[in-house]
Amino acid sequence: MTGQTGKNMEQDGDMGNGKVRGPVRETGRRKRPNFLLCAVIGLVTGLANGLFGSGGGTIAVPAMVHLLKAEEHRAHATAIAVILPLTVVSSVFYITKGYVDWEITIKATLGGLAGGYIGAKLLNRCPDKLLRRIFAAFMAAAGLKMIF
Repeated sequence: MTGQTGKNMEQDGDMGNGKVRGPVRETGRRKRPNFLLCAVIGLVTGLANGLFGSGGGTIAVPAMVHLLKAEEHRAHATAIAVILPLTVVSSVFYITKGYVDWEITIKATLGGLAGGYIGAKLLNRCPDKLLRRIFAAFMAAAGLKMIF
């Protein structure tokens, strides 16, 4: 299976660069993530996404990296896949309650589609360490903006 970094990631967890994605058993196979831990991460991510309209990734990515021992790129990509259905559920609620401004939605979605494509392409080219620093700077800047 080809992974986010363009390297061949076989079932044994070897990413081709000496790194192993996720916790491994003695056999070298990737250990399955704990269902309850994944569900709790999903619950907290969904609460943030539904309550704030965003922010799920700021919870999901660090939780996947630190608690599930996911590789950085895989955590970012997985967080997007997790957030998509959460966003659909939240969107249905907000749309049925009449909270959505459709003019803003359409215009922002057009830019968001382009940005999502570009961001996904850049993720493949960005080293883990740089990706982690950009993500941390983004979270810090967003937090400071909210405080001040």
